[in-house]
Amino acid sequence: MEYSLNKKMISELVGTFLLVLFGTGSAVGAALMVNKLIPNGSIGGLGGFSEWLAVSWGFGITAIGVIYVFGKISGGHINPAVTIGLLVTKNISIKDGICYIIAQFIGAIIASIAVFTIFGDPGVFIGQLGANAPATGVSYFQGFIAELIGTFFLVLVVMGVAVDKKADPGTYGLSIGLTIGIALTFLGPITGGCINPARGFSPILIDFLAGGANLFGYYPIFLFGPIVGGIIAALLYNFIAKPNME
Repeated sequence: MEYSLNKKMISELVGTFLLVLFGTGSAVGAALMVNKLIPNGSIGGLGGFSEWLAVSWGFGITAIGVIYVFGKISGGHINPAVTIGLLVTKNISIKDGICYIIAQFIGAIIASIAVFTIFGDPGVFIGQLGANAPATGVSYFQGFIAELIGTFFLVLVVMGVAVDKKADPGTYGLSIGLTIGIALTFLGPITGGCINPARGFSPILIDFLAGGANLFGYYPIFLFGPIVGGIIAALLYNFIAKPNME
């Protein structure tokens, strides 16, 4: 059964909205709790590995639910890096791909507006609405490579469990959600964990418009790192999985 492009776009918009809302909302909530418990802690920082773990798996578990709900309609990309990976391997049309990416960014922006509405000014000035930035001592290049590798892993799994027609259709949502969770657990202390250009953009934009910090200078890490990683993974999987013709 083929769904209309409008329905696919709505699925991608709502799916990305939910992912960013619950993921960045978890980050803001953790930052606010740590700030209250540790008044002298760094503003916007989380207290330790347990907080990063909670945030990472907030994204991962949300992704599992969203992918199972919308996967049968739009494929459940909820990430421009995934869509671009599928574009370069011709698993989605250019028209659909562009529309998906637009829907994903709109959904992410609405989610960041919702996070601001729920948490108010503390969410901006303490939690930065969950915006990403390299940790202290992490260079621009290190952040870029970390995001590239994290997204490489994600898109490689997407290609293997969701795009490949030989894959078991019952496990793809769980596999992708778990991949997101472990990738962000690794990336959290390095870049805040993004692997999604729409998720990276929306909190930076709304935080800035709400009077928070200007973090746009870091956004290329969270735009180009995931895109490059996703393209490499998609092309590599396509090469490996293509049967030899004898």
